[in-house]
Amino acid sequence: MKVLVLNCGSSSIKYQFIDTASQIALAKGMVERIGMSSAVLTHQPHDKDKIKIVGEILDHTIAIEYVIAVLLSPNHGVIKDKKEIDAVGHRVVHGGETFSGSVLITSEVMKALKDNIELAPLHNPPNIKGIQAAKNHLPNTPQVGVFDTSFHSKMPAQAYLYGIPYELYKKYKIRRYGFHGTSHRYVSERAAKMLNKPIGELKIITAHLGNGCSMAAVDGGKSVDTTMGFTPLEGLIMGTRSGDMDPSVILYIMAKEGLSLSEANTLLNKHSGLIGISGESSDMREIEEAVADGNKKAKYAFDVFVYRIKKYVGAFTAAMGGLDALVFTGGIGENSTLVRRQVCDEMKFLGIGIDDTLNTNAKGEMDISTADSKVRVLRIPTNEELVIALDTEEIVNQQLELQKR
Repeated sequence: MKVLVLNCGSSSIKYQFIDTASQIALAKGMVERIGMSSAVLTHQPHDKDKIKIVGEILDHTIAIEYVIAVLLSPNHGVIKDKKEIDAVGHRVVHGGETFSGSVLITSEVMKALKDNIELAPLHNPPNIKGIQAAKNHLPNTPQVGVFDTSFHSKMPAQAYLYGIPYELYKKYKIRRYGFHGTSHRYVSERAAKMLNKPIGELKIITAHLGNGCSMAAVDGGKSVDTTMGFTPLEGLIMGTRSGDMDPSVILYIMAKEGLSLSEANTLLNKHSGLIGISGESSDMREIEEAVADGNKKAKYAFDVFVYRIKKYVGAFTAAMGGLDALVFTGGIGENSTLVRRQVCDEMKFLGIGIDDTLNTNAKGEMDISTADSKVRVLRIPTNEELVIALDTEEIVNQQLELQKR
């Protein structure tokens, strides 16, 4: 099956066109600056040169029209007819408590997505726009929603409940949801294959470290806890997000600085984390360069980042009653030799040992543990788009089987 995978943001659309049989992305790209006259479409066909198209792209409907057109292009495309797009898989950030797995998008599902907007006001609206735009251009093509939250939906109550009045949870659905679910699911499954063991027998900690960061405790293939919470703000220090903090801190800052709710939200989500502490950058590569140059605040940012990860490794190991593998993924997790080394430093008491040579030269999927490490330390590049494509194929095939009965 050939699946068009869409990840729609407020002013951008990332896409991949994946052949699920070969698990190869036949083409991938991104539309940026939607709503502006200088919008850019970057398109990379498999085994062909990358191209850029600049033009006026006013909304998501026009953006997806451009995407389909470039897929059909005689010079840069990979299909001859849009009927070759067998299905569309959409990344949807928040499924709330409504969705515990991927679903075929129907009018009822669309209503539920809109009902969940208040849980993800920045993310779900553009996701919905992308679905509506795809339906406009491909009205007879099945559309599937794959949720960031669904992998974490079976966490036990002890992991997802907050210490607030239970009535508020029931009334407003205030609980830990977790995010990056497709990434945590993919790399934990790949880890089991690398270790040649059934995932049902393994206790795995997955660390998705990028501009947004989260960790998950995956016990027997199920997420039993995760660092992100009601929103993606909780948990680890991130590029621009604060992560865990005393809730009273923001109340104190709001009072002292006279901040509105909107301004406080912007402070915590856009001006905190690595950029907030360092005052230099939200990019770990630039933080590491500044540390090497002796920048004190950059060193604080780096140390806090690593320390928070180490704390959660210990906490999740205790929560699962053991640990078989620690997986690093995401832009930082896959590429920062220094972060991986520092996280694993002085962790032999947990059975974690990292081989410095393997870590320094790590590429692709790789075991970077020492020979005597009881816990395997793995570098696994994530592939969320492939998860979405395979889930889409499965859901569409299930629907076809139902129609035959």
